[in-house]
Amino acid sequence: MVLESVDLTKYYGREIGCRNISLGVSPGEIFAFLGPNGAGKSTFVKTALGLLKPTSGTIRLFGKSPEDLHVRRKVGYLPENIRLPEWMTAEELLRFHGKLLYLPEKKLKRRIEEVLTRTKLWERKDSRIKTYSQGMRQRLALAVALLGEPELLFLDEPTSALDPVGRIEVREIITDLKRQGVAVFLNSHLLSEVEMVADSVAIINRGEIKARGKLAELLSGRGILIRGEIPEALLNKLKSRYQTGEAPNGLKLLGVSEEEVPAIMRELVLGGANIYEVRPFKAALEELFIQAVEGKNGADN
Repeated sequence: MVLESVDLTKYYGREIGCRNISLGVSPGEIFAFLGPNGAGKSTFVKTALGLLKPTSGTIRLFGKSPEDLHVRRKVGYLPENIRLPEWMTAEELLRFHGKLLYLPEKKLKRRIEEVLTRTKLWERKDSRIKTYSQGMRQRLALAVALLGEPELLFLDEPTSALDPVGRIEVREIITDLKRQGVAVFLNSHLLSEVEMVADSVAIINRGEIKARGKLAELLSGRGILIRGEIPEALLNKLKSRYQTGEAPNGLKLLGVSEEEVPAIMRELVLGGANIYEVRPFKAALEELFIQAVEGKNGADN
């Protein structure tokens, strides 16, 4: 494991940052850590980076403490809403960070060209950062995170300031890193983006993990979408028996097998419902997220 936590807990006085977080990330895995604002994502990441000390529990990077300097050299970090020194050029900023990483001059020169080319900023390497758009600054921050050739990369909202083309380019960088065996720990509110790249997902709310597992397994749940006019009493009866999700002018019943559909349809018709459409569907990450955060589903694989 490149990252492993066991019952990691962090309190701020009496306030919970995160509690009993146990998870692991393997080499070459894209692990998405999801949750609403204030859920505990940043607390966990800062503890994993050694910026905070846990109240209890343990966390290890490459089997060692996050405070180990040799471990830190294997880690890259792109924080959310990063502020860059506007008076510097991109090349000056990367050279500064390269010196902090103790990169030899020859390697540093090569890496600066590689990461700026990868983030499509090479032609602007001599421009002051104050002339950069927000999207360019985000890509430059990503270049800084990649400079030391990390084996574990923490990305906090890496596509938040990017246009659709920029998001595609960052997705390509992330999947390319995976092919190289780099593990990516990804925080993002853009669930559709996560769904395209993530291997595993953990959903956190109020400091605790609410759902966790391989993304393909978590989204394997299927059900039926019913559109029509359903009497309230019948609707409540269905909700008491099945996990449900909202849909425009309709209802989603989760975990319903094909064998159950005829009986459900008979019940609806006999109960006075006017049904316009019935069709199968596959669960989406957004739906899983809402269910987990609202406490409707406690999936843990």
